[in-house]
Amino acid sequence: TFPAGRANVLLNLGLGLTNETGAMLRVVSGSEVEGFKMIGDFCYNPEDVRPVYFVARLSQAAPTFGAWKKMPKYQGAEASWTKYDDAYKPYPGFRQEIAGDNIGAYFSYDMPQGGVIEVKVGISYTSIENARLNLETEQPGFDFEATRHNAYQAWNELLGRITLKGGTPEDKTIFYTALYHLLLHPNILQDINGDYRAMESGAVKNTGGGNRYTVFSLWDTYRNVHPFLSLVYPDLQLGMVHSMVEMYNESGWMPKWELLGMETGVMVGDPATPVIADTWLRGLKDFDVKTAYDAARKAAVQRQDNELRPGLLYYDSLGYIPENSKAGVWGTVSTTLEYNISDWNLAQLAKALGKNEDYQRFLRRSYSYRNYFDLQTGMLRPRIEDGSWLSPFDPEAGKNFEPVIGFVEGNAWQYRFYVPHDIKGLKSLLGGDDAFFQALTACFDTGNYDMANEPDITYPYLFNYIPGKEQYTAQTVRRLMRQYYFNAPEGLPGNDDTGTLSAWLLFSMMGFYPDCPGDMDFALSSPVFDEVTIQLDPKYYPGKALTIEAVNAKGDKNLLIDKVEWNGKRYKSYFISHQELVKGGRLRVFLK
Repeated sequence: TFPAGRANVLLNLGLGLTNETGAMLRVVSGSEVEGFKMIGDFCYNPEDVRPVYFVARLSQAAPTFGAWKKMPKYQGAEASWTKYDDAYKPYPGFRQEIAGDNIGAYFSYDMPQGGVIEVKVGISYTSIENARLNLETEQPGFDFEATRHNAYQAWNELLGRITLKGGTPEDKTIFYTALYHLLLHPNILQDINGDYRAMESGAVKNTGGGNRYTVFSLWDTYRNVHPFLSLVYPDLQLGMVHSMVEMYNESGWMPKWELLGMETGVMVGDPATPVIADTWLRGLKDFDVKTAYDAARKAAVQRQDNELRPGLLYYDSLGYIPENSKAGVWGTVSTTLEYNISDWNLAQLAKALGKNEDYQRFLRRSYSYRNYFDLQTGMLRPRIEDGSWLSPFDPEAGKNFEPVIGFVEGNAWQYRFYVPHDIKGLKSLLGGDDAFFQALTACFDTGNYDMANEPDITYPYLFNYIPGKEQYTAQTVRRLMRQYYFNAPEGLPGNDDTGTLSAWLLFSMMGFYPDCPGDMDFALSSPVFDEVTIQLDPKYYPGKALTIEAVNAKGDKNLLIDKVEWNGKRYKSYFISHQELVKGGRLRVFLK
């Protein structure tokens, strides 16, 4: 909407949230422009780039239009030959292709007071033609209010899978904002006709139906986002797993941190394996599990040239990755722990598929974190290849994201308990329940717990593993929730990492949490709302709805669990399985 007088619509391809430069455009007419802009990869890998193609249309044809280009700084005689030395050069009425690092198009109007110009844009990662097809198919007319209404309806259907009763308006806003954040990624990649760029090669392929997803921040999301999707949006989760398997078929490897069909290689470990195993074990089996298993197994056994698990030769032969330059990994302890959880998940999938030899092999290897346990400090400590401990060793080093030997985005405290598949074994190493409780409490009391990052995100729920100390889970979860999440632009503790911090909040507000990927048990805590109802998908689960009811909830006053009932019967555990919940029914959590 413009005031009366001269009005301009500008398309500046010299700007962009990317580390890459270069663009091309062509002004087709006074109401249309097409072209592409080069965009870079995540975390600035200079070799990986993609063009994003576009077609933009304006609701009114501009009487005056053209293009521009930022000209370079000329030297000597050349500088005297042009009046556009290190300046923007306009190209009025120019309707041919123009390319450069800093180019754009303009459309100029003489507008009455309150005049409105609407712009619609179609994009594609395959071609300008497909960008135009996407635009004409998905947005044939100019009707902003109708488009807004359709978007509202689509989001309302997704967000409406979970309904809330009770709680404050502020809590409801925070909850649904988190749910919206969680559903932003992964994204549908293909064009309306099914075309997309294949993994790594960039060749144009076609889905032949179904969706091809992109933006897999798996080091983050395997911990809680995908279990959440499996429970509430199983159709979306299966589509994502299909995409992951196809990425393996196209490139030879499962994704680690995929973006637009490019493997960024960001972070460590083999996070695709827990996602595959967790999905299958939750009963979502409509995917090629043989190929998925073969892909996960390849990552777990190929000792040389392993793109997902560098350092596997040491890991497999020594039972840990030593701190030396030959290992080629970032954070030897952290990487080993990630391999452990992937091995454990692969073992569970092998067991479910009747592959007993693989089950025993990978289960045994999943406990190799014990080789890092230093009895003197009670920490998981980096080791040298000869078996000696890395020295000096400060468990608090790396506390605030400073680089530290042996660990990734964290310190020894923040990785001390990251063996979710073997908490009983870790308790034994630390000296039993009391010693484990003291160590876990100290992690929070010393300020080493980091709510803003993933490695220790499950730790508040580990109190459920200590008989008689379960109430600390509810108290700690609620304290962290109130400290770090609120209704404001800065209302997240850190980078949401494609929904991971939001997933922690969603589960925590509902009163249960998946503390170990591949383990079907959820750890219980105190719900925030009087009632939470999840509509279960009848295509995948036997139940119609799951309701979690907080009885005697009084805001943040009554946090301790007095007793639990499941479908009218007393339930005596602080854990409840996914398989039980998807039968549907009512989980009543009595608070005091």
